[in-house]
Amino acid sequence: MTADGPRRRVRLAGVGSNIFTEMSALAVRHRAVNLAQGFPDTPGPDSVTEAAVKALYAGQHQYPPVPGLPALRAAVADHQRDRYGIALDPDCEVVITTGASEALAAALLAFAGPDDEILVLEPYYDSYAAGAELAGARLVPVPLTGPEFRLDAAALRAAVTDRTRVLLLNNPHNPTGTVLDERELAELARVAVAHDLVVISDEVYEHLVYEGLHRPIAALPEMFERTVTVGSAGKTFSFTGWKVGWATGPADLVAGVLAVKQYLSFASGTPFQHAVAEALRLPDSHYTDLCGSLKARRDLLVDGLRSLGLRPRAPEGTYFVLADVRPLGAVDGLEFCRELPRRYGVAAVPGQVFYADPEAGRHLVRFVFCKREDVLREALRRLAPLANDLPRRPWSALL
Repeated sequence: MTADGPRRRVRLAGVGSNIFTEMSALAVRHRAVNLAQGFPDTPGPDSVTEAAVKALYAGQHQYPPVPGLPALRAAVADHQRDRYGIALDPDCEVVITTGASEALAAALLAFAGPDDEILVLEPYYDSYAAGAELAGARLVPVPLTGPEFRLDAAALRAAVTDRTRVLLLNNPHNPTGTVLDERELAELARVAVAHDLVVISDEVYEHLVYEGLHRPIAALPEMFERTVTVGSAGKTFSFTGWKVGWATGPADLVAGVLAVKQYLSFASGTPFQHAVAEALRLPDSHYTDLCGSLKARRDLLVDGLRSLGLRPRAPEGTYFVLADVRPLGAVDGLEFCRELPRRYGVAAVPGQVFYADPEAGRHLVRFVFCKREDVLREALRRLAPLANDLPRRPWSALL
């Protein structure tokens, strides 16, 4: 004890509360349409649900192997081979995790330490900052620039120092919806090889691509041996609550992830692992139908937001739309999003939470479109008064 009380050091004190929790709570309090948090409101495939039920009734209630069920590891390996031509040994180059979040945290803890630097594409998902702080490392943002959020190759090269250890990617990219093209991937690969960096590539939206093609960076020359690729069943199959993810890559890197992961969750989700093994063997029509449906909903939301006076960007992938609120007279996305549920009955997420310097994204708001079409139409109906309210009076005058 000290004169002022017990000596305590609170980890992640600088990260703050999770913005998605805050905005979802506001949505509940004001009975708002929740376009803030990225979870679908439709069930996943019946056959996958039935596989989970079957596993439960078969008594699959105990710990799975720490690296994951062999059937699921084999299914992940087959998926990477069939989709991308990446050959994996399921016994030592695949580890199943409690969602992509655990895979990312374990990888960051395994490959970054105190005073190391982690290059990250900015804007970036908030859990990356938390993972870096837990590791004692520092995130170094590399901006995606311009209205189309493309890689700034000069900024990437300038960001590398003698302390850089990890290149953290997210492709397709949350929150911008950018799908990195061949030129951008090649530039990232050149920097990684030149500076002997470990690459952690978050590819949970790999199947949600509407323009262009997704290509894992691990498929590029000289990249497999330095890349941990992170995937997840949640976004692809609409089972976000099952928390089944994976990390793949060369045996030495996967062993590093596993060494940390065993002291996080140890192992989890036995019946759901059985079911996801079945999900990964669904026919191509599942992915085609999912993308077709999401693209239609993307266009509905983008067109609707544009008609209200916002300036949205149609994403190439993921299920997020970033919109510039300045044409409406609004200047602060956080203020905008905290008032939106109460005044208009819709929840969204402020863009500044995805930036190291909040000012860089202060004018942006993120909406999700992974909701039913009728829900999106209801959200746009509720937002319709924006078109008349804000051009006449600045947003701050409505508070």
